[in-house]
Amino acid sequence: MQLTVNGRTIELDKEGFLVNLDDWDADAANMIALNDQIHLTEAHWEIINLAREFYQTFQISPSMRALVKRTGQVLGAEKGRSIYLLQLFPVSPARFACKIAGLPKPANCL
Repeated sequence: MQLTVNGRTIELDKEGFLVNLDDWDADAANMIALNDQIHLTEAHWEIINLAREFYQTFQISPSMRALVKRTGQVLGAEKGRSIYLLQLFPVSPARFACKIAGLPKPANCL
């Protein structure tokens, strides 16, 4: 699969995750999100940036449990809940947040 962003071609795997993590930028994130019918808001970007920071720190994509915990630590208890993340990224918050953030699919996501 491929995605065209601002005249450049970005390779995606069969599930829509970036093949080359260095291809990620905000425009790519917006296109990936739109492909999954997610319109990014400031609240989405908080989680996307948090997921990217988690990856830079731990060299793994956050699973749902890790994403919830880290969100609570960084953004507060109100946002550090599964229900909050599900409202932003329906069905599988960790999977979609990581996908849009240009990170590898979390190990335990189907």
